[in-house]
Amino acid sequence: MKILVTGTAGFIGFNLASRLLREGDEICGVDNFNDYYDVSLKEARNRQLEKNAAFRVRRVDLADMEALKKVFGEFEPDVVVNLAAQAGVRYSIDHPEVYMESNMVGFLNILECCRHAKKMPRLLYASSSSVYGGIKEMPFREDMCVDTPISLYAASKKSNELMAHCYTHLYGMQTIGFRFFTVYGPWGRPDMAAWLFADAMAEGRAIKVFNYGNMYRDFTYIDDIVDGLVRCIRSTTLPAYDVFNIGNHRSERLLDMIEIIAHEMGIASLDDVKMEMLPMQDGDVPKSFASVEKLNKAVGYEPTTPISVGMPKFVAWYKDWKAGKFTV
Repeated sequence: MKILVTGTAGFIGFNLASRLLREGDEICGVDNFNDYYDVSLKEARNRQLEKNAAFRVRRVDLADMEALKKVFGEFEPDVVVNLAAQAGVRYSIDHPEVYMESNMVGFLNILECCRHAKKMPRLLYASSSSVYGGIKEMPFREDMCVDTPISLYAASKKSNELMAHCYTHLYGMQTIGFRFFTVYGPWGRPDMAAWLFADAMAEGRAIKVFNYGNMYRDFTYIDDIVDGLVRCIRSTTLPAYDVFNIGNHRSERLLDMIEIIAHEMGIASLDDVKMEMLPMQDGDVPKSFASVEKLNKAVGYEPTTPISVGMPKFVAWYKDWKAGKFTV
């Protein structure tokens, strides 16, 4: 298939595009290579993709409607997977305007380009587990009320789900959303916990541990995420509109994750890790836990990677990155 993937210089977009290219699809990547985090990492991901002749990249901001229309007109995709967005709950507290431009205006432009395409493509897009806000009942299910977001990032993602529903209702587009749960793995983001912890341990600094360590997350390995996305891209039986959790269906203790990373970084025990215990941050939640039953019934999705397997793979890649293996 011809698949347009936005955010191919980002973590999930890069890994998805890599898998699709291996399976023989033609990929057009769209990314603005912004400086939210180290651009050299984004360029390195892009260089890996450009080794495949079936990949092309367009350096376009989703908020630039005319440039985006040109990409759609030239490529004429069968499927669009929109993974480009301004990420990060904490960043949204101090930079709300960035989220409106990227996550709202950008997503509207994607919807409009799909709507007006010569052949209307199917649209898959990233939502977020953050839409569940402060819900206490576990595991999180897609039929729960998510009308009380506690960060602007979460509000922007819930808005995307509502916008997609409108376009499905009004114009007959197929729109499928995914609520991602704490994705980690090789080629991950430097602003996320696994990378921050590995960096601090490597440099002998204290890691910041929020809610005094009483945190649980549904850590989901990147290969499991990509498998779920590919299953949905290939599926011919999904409804016109739906939203799915895509997670690991395990809520694991943050301190256990820290202990695994410490071991892989050569630190003997958790007691030897320097930790700065801090209160909960604004916009954050103490626990996440995904029910993936709905996605399993729809496409057979079954995550297989616990943190005991996935975190060592991330640390091995992290060490290679720091050693300059991918930066030349």
